[in-house]
Amino acid sequence: MKIVTIGSRIFVTSFQLAGVQGVVVDTPQNAFSEVKKLADDPDVGLVLISEDMSTPISTELTKLRATKSKPLIFALPASGSEKKEVDYRKMLKTILGV
Repeated sequence: MKIVTIGSRIFVTSFQLAGVQGVVVDTPQNAFSEVKKLADDPDVGLVLISEDMSTPISTELTKLRATKSKPLIFALPASGSEKKEVDYRKMLKTILGV
């Protein structure tokens, strides 16, 4: 299984130094397009997307998570961003349609 990162050049490059593939994007819409492509790749097991790209498309990402069990799509804080609380219970309810 492959791990792929999606985000700004700095975000992606930091993971490439550790041997992780990445896709540099400049807008959240481009990020979502890349996530959809990776969701159809059976070799990809984990997509790490920078939080600054994932926040504007969080609804779309949640819908994608609800329809596809693989890859796991996980948002990580971008360089220099502030710490935020994530309501995983609310996200799980949205995914399950509860």
